[in-house]
Amino acid sequence: MNIHHICTMIQLQIENRIATLILDRPEKRNALDDLMAGALLKHLEDLKDNPECKVLLIKANGEAFCAGADLEYLQKLQNNTFDENLADSRALMSMFRALYHFPKLTIAQVEGAALAGGSGLAGLCDFCFATPESKFGYTEVKIGFIPAIVSVFLGPKIGENLAKKMLLTGDIFMAEEALKMNLITEIIDGSVIQDYVMNFASRLVTSVSEESVKLTKNLLNNIKGKSLDEQLEIAARANAEARGTEDCKKGIRSFLNKEKITWA
Repeated sequence: MNIHHICTMIQLQIENRIATLILDRPEKRNALDDLMAGALLKHLEDLKDNPECKVLLIKANGEAFCAGADLEYLQKLQNNTFDENLADSRALMSMFRALYHFPKLTIAQVEGAALAGGSGLAGLCDFCFATPESKFGYTEVKIGFIPAIVSVFLGPKIGENLAKKMLLTGDIFMAEEALKMNLITEIIDGSVIQDYVMNFASRLVTSVSEESVKLTKNLLNNIKGKSLDEQLEIAARANAEARGTEDCKKGIRSFLNKEKITWA
């Protein structure tokens, strides 16, 4: 197992092509400040081209997955100029955008509260597994703040009506309700969630093509907001591009030869 540190707030472990980012700021309920957001961005940038990483798992130490923005940090910024605050906001934006465009499979393992930016972090992953006791919500409107950056991603994921219900009420939802909203993938008991998620990640390492995942995620991101004709043209080009990849050639050859395909 390889263990690396960019900052003490986040641990990185890589084993069997599964990279695990562990939010490790339990005394702050893993709240996001500039250092933590910057460390997440640096890890995402490093891992996107790291051949040791095929699946990225994000989880946390402590009672909460992530409580959102560090309010004490935001309080310190209140005397900043607009331009200074904009620069800070854009740094946070860059982290969320990097996760959204991350070319490899992403999984969130949520145990405890995932609130505000924490809900955004979990919801941006391709898969989100949560314990029954986990809580989700965008609580910014209750403290006079706004769920600005995360709102861009929430609407397309769960639909405008449900997004408004979450963003405008600030209500907190248990995992069961979050599952009904399609905010999460599955609810797993806390006693087995670690093994379940790791087994799920391990299965993906050997059962799916990394190149196919990258092209499919890119396709899904690129067709959003486009007209039907534009979507179809983007899809046709993606189809043509996929046919020329080595993974596609290997997959079709193995299928026709009735050979079991195992991806590295």
